[in-house]
Amino acid sequence: MAVSVNEAVSPGPVQDHPPPARRSSGRGRAMLEVALLTVLAVVMLFPVLWMIETSIKENRDVYAVPAKFFDFEVTLDHYRDVFIASGGGRSALSVSFLNSVIVAGVSTVLATVLGVPAAWAYSRFTLRAKKDQLFFILSTRFMPPVVVVVPIFLMYRYVGLIDTALGLILIYTAFNVPFTIWMMKGFVDEVPAEYEDAAMLDGYTRLQAFRKFTLPLLVPGIAATAVFALIFSWNEFVFAIFLTSSENVRTAPPAIAGLIGGTTVDWGLVAASSVVFALPVLIFAYLVRKHLVAGVTLGAVRR
Repeated sequence: MAVSVNEAVSPGPVQDHPPPARRSSGRGRAMLEVALLTVLAVVMLFPVLWMIETSIKENRDVYAVPAKFFDFEVTLDHYRDVFIASGGGRSALSVSFLNSVIVAGVSTVLATVLGVPAAWAYSRFTLRAKKDQLFFILSTRFMPPVVVVVPIFLMYRYVGLIDTALGLILIYTAFNVPFTIWMMKGFVDEVPAEYEDAAMLDGYTRLQAFRKFTLPLLVPGIAATAVFALIFSWNEFVFAIFLTSSENVRTAPPAIAGLIGGTTVDWGLVAASSVVFALPVLIFAYLVRKHLVAGVTLGAVRR
């Protein structure tokens, strides 16, 4: 039987094309995932968008029924009222925001300065009952602030720290140090101790080796830890409202909460205060965003 050339020679490797039904199902699944994520994002961001929108509405539009989503007049009077009092001068809210910046900033710096060396010591040195000590340190964060606020109030009244910025700084630092130690210890464990050993062979002391070689590698972890410590100090409400009473010392969370009450509430002012209050932490997190991303991959350092 004769065989033609076209039948004997193969035209080439047969390409494996996925069936049209499989491709269409994969595309449909991707579109469904995008739609679900979009709905989830809208649901999560709607309160934030509504707060921003309320902060730039006129009072008559804030209380309008039905609610106005687009057809309203834009005003910045509420943001002006956050910083300027009705009679002129600084408003009480602006003083509270400044107090929050000072208290949260100083307590975050102190917690980082105290927590990073402690975490390094727990990671590098062999201590008696080290696991028990670490558990005891962590146990100080088991109880919520509302549980211990009464004994702390009594102690503060005895030593004269009631209604002082120093009292808030100390209590915020005390609550942030255990968290800083535990979080930074994980970052220090990922940095090989051989770096410090090699530096000490070259004549550096142990502290110099830590400062010159280990500490620069911990900058991403320090940035991530500082963001969480700042968030706690910035948003803390229980200690701020129980340990302070005057407007000159009170921080922003109880000051904003004090705007809600009575027969009428200026929701435009409340929304504008909330927007201003949320900005510093967002700005700080944005400035250290590169270190935050690097902190996630710090564990990629191999021994």
